[in-house]
Amino acid sequence: MTTLDASQSGSFAIGGDLTVNRLGFGAMRITGEGIWGPPKDRDEAIRVLKRLPEIGVNFIDTAESYGPYISEELIGEALAPYSQGTIVATKSGLTRTGPNVWPPLGRPEFLRQGALMSLRRLKVESIDLWQLHRIDPKTPRVEQFEAIAELQKEGIIRHAGLSEVSVEDIKEAQKYFKVATVQNLYNFANRKSEDVLDYCEANGIGFIPWFPLAGGDLVEGHEKAHEVMNRHGASGSQIALAWLLRRSPVMLPIPGTGKVKHLEDNVAAATIKLSDEDFETLDAIGRR
Repeated sequence: MTTLDASQSGSFAIGGDLTVNRLGFGAMRITGEGIWGPPKDRDEAIRVLKRLPEIGVNFIDTAESYGPYISEELIGEALAPYSQGTIVATKSGLTRTGPNVWPPLGRPEFLRQGALMSLRRLKVESIDLWQLHRIDPKTPRVEQFEAIAELQKEGIIRHAGLSEVSVEDIKEAQKYFKVATVQNLYNFANRKSEDVLDYCEANGIGFIPWFPLAGGDLVEGHEKAHEVMNRHGASGSQIALAWLLRRSPVMLPIPGTGKVKHLEDNVAAATIKLSDEDFETLDAIGRR
């Protein structure tokens, strides 16, 4: 039986100095329906979190808006004090007014409050990676970037990232702080952020694809993709993750789940090494 170990996905140094295993964990799904309130099975959510360090997952992505607050609280409860090398990234910049409702709010005082409260819930003295969840169109972009630079200057956050941004947004933010990561929608079947990924790769910026498993169903439904699955004895979701890991050395997939079995299935994808032919076959299917 193959040992589950996320380190087999390779490593990446966020901001040049925080080395993590590339296959991480997204902690959005350890909350209730609509990413609102506590999870249906709290004990299972805690088991998922406690399993992460046992199988080499040392990069965890969350946000104050998940729950809201629930995801960060559970992470702090289950994992603090953290295993050496474990990096918990969080985000602010969205408010919550109900299940599946996420209005952006980028006012500097709100971003500052978000970072300070995340420190408390995660039980850390400094946030290793803090990300702007969305650029708020109602607040001047410069004010949001200046607020992030100030948080970094004060040591409240170590590295800063952005989410759902264009190349132009990244270049503008770089005038105020070093952009360590970008988190955009990207998967086997959705390549709208291809230009952003290419920019990140060229500039050593970590690229965190959210919704990384959406391509799994497409893999399952295609004959040539099935041949790749059979060759590797893998599921569609595992092949979709393997494809992401092969796509770029700066790729940091964060599949999320509230169940230990799903977590283990996802981490097993770290062992899959696609051949050039496999990768190109899947790439062509995804682009179609």
